Amino acid sequence: DLARLQSLSEAFLAAKQFSGAAGLEVDDAMGVHIAAQGCLPILNLGLEWYDDWVEIIVYPDEFVVPRQEMDPDGVVHEYDEVAAGQAWDGGPLILSWQDSQMAGDGYNVVIHEFAHKLDMINGAPDGLPPLHPGMDREAWVVALDGAYDDFLARVERAEARGDEALEQLPIDPYGAEHPGEFFAVVSESFFEQPQVVAAEYPALYAQLALFYRQDPLARAQAAGSSRSR
Repeated sequence: DLARLQSLSEAFLAAKQFSGAAGLEVDDAMGVHIAAQGCLPILNLGLEWYDDWVEIIVYPDEFVVPRQEMDPDGVVHEYDEVAAGQAWDGGPLILSWQDSQMAGDGYNVVIHEFAHKLDMINGAPDGLPPLHPGMDREAWVVALDGAYDDFLARVERAEARGDEALEQLPIDPYGAEHPGEFFAVVSESFFEQPQVVAAEYPALYAQLALFYRQDPLARAQAAGSSRSR
């Protein structure tokens, strides 16, 4: 797996263009760091899943994204949002270099944004990426929607208790924003903390394993068994 990930990352680096923003110069080591994380989700899918975009823009830290939101009365509100990553449909993928180095404990902004890119292949990011032949669309929707509804309720209960309760949630509460964000957030956990997703939402874990064609939990267990010997 490591050898294939290295080969895939090399092909990725040859196909994509990195640009630094806000004075950042992206060197080879930074490119490799991002490529290795970004290629993990497509380890058993292939680089063609990233064919419809080329550029990766890297900021030194979090960056500001202008937003527009319409309220129930039809009034459009404009505001700025601080972000660690952003994926544009058909356009570049934008990352904070600082956050890209913070991978671990269920957090991985690179995997998060690359998951959005996979979700965008068949339209707006809605938590339903293009499924493989043989996968059951209804099974995916039932698993994702069921997990999302449960997670949304858990986040709402935690919000009522305060920040400490939110921090104790096993999955990043940002996933409650939208089913597309939930797919990206749970993909982070799938690769970073597979035991959490498997324990909290086993049906969704099974669907993610089918989609990514990987079983990170089995891989982690095998690695742990090997170390114990």
